[in-house]
Amino acid sequence: MITHSTEIKLFAGNSNRNLAEAISKELRIPLSDCEVGHFSDGETSVHLGESVRGRDVFIIQSTCTPVNENLMELLIMIDAARRASAGRITAVMPYFGYARQDRKAKARDPITAKLVADIITSAGADRILTMDLHANQIQGFFDIPVDHLVGGPILYKYFQKFVDDDFVVVSPDVGSVSRARNVAAKLNCPMAIVDKRRPKANQVEVMNIIGDVSGKTCLMVDDMIDTAGTICQGAEALYKNGAKKIFACCTHAVLSGPAIQRLQDSHIDKLVVLDTIPLPEEKKLPKIEVLSVAKVFAQAINIVYKDAKMSDIYEKQDK
Repeated sequence: MITHSTEIKLFAGNSNRNLAEAISKELRIPLSDCEVGHFSDGETSVHLGESVRGRDVFIIQSTCTPVNENLMELLIMIDAARRASAGRITAVMPYFGYARQDRKAKARDPITAKLVADIITSAGADRILTMDLHANQIQGFFDIPVDHLVGGPILYKYFQKFVDDDFVVVSPDVGSVSRARNVAAKLNCPMAIVDKRRPKANQVEVMNIIGDVSGKTCLMVDDMIDTAGTICQGAEALYKNGAKKIFACCTHAVLSGPAIQRLQDSHIDKLVVLDTIPLPEEKKLPKIEVLSVAKVFAQAINIVYKDAKMSDIYEKQDK
């Protein structure tokens, strides 16, 4: 196992280079030399350009779009570090792809999140460092330690300046109630829930609001926004029920398919996201603001290296 006389080695794949560089800057440790590319037939090529023997290696790679390509990069980088006699290998995955495939929704469905966890472990990872898994139980899919960071403190601190007597935290669906409740408690404000249901089969879904939002500033909270259907439908329901201003926030801005157009056309005044997934130029709207998780991940990497308490991060954030 690692000894503290050795140094940290930071490596980055191609999925979120800007975040990796920001983490490197926070730690004041340069990214190590690593070439990640492709052979002419499309196979992933990895070469670690410096020794990792006995070192504490951290590989920063979100498994976002293109998911399979980024996952293969991560696996091959882990394997390369293991075969080069790294002392300990931590996969730093700000966004864990396949997290929504965490159970059998119907007969003969795979549980792909568990499969991915097994593959990462088999490749040689000793620890996982991630943020806001879609389902907390995914931590149990791994047979190695998982440090599960949360992005909530970054988001609710941003919105503290907007809180007044007319501020309400809203869960965009029943599944996000626990997350919204935690944010409401931190901001010391009431909460509401968007309840979406079909009165009868083949009838249009009806959006009901549980709670008072008339004349209020509303903040919808979710862990990720993919096609933006749920969050935009929630914003429409809030608008029809008299909300005067509508904010939304999430940790992971997947923003696939029609998401950008839906957000552009929605009643959402501002969407605040974290940079666990890079936001390309074509997806940058004036109403989208990106906050960085680099400081939190840098602190977590330092804590893992020193074998200190991960809870220290949140004790500092709450001050």
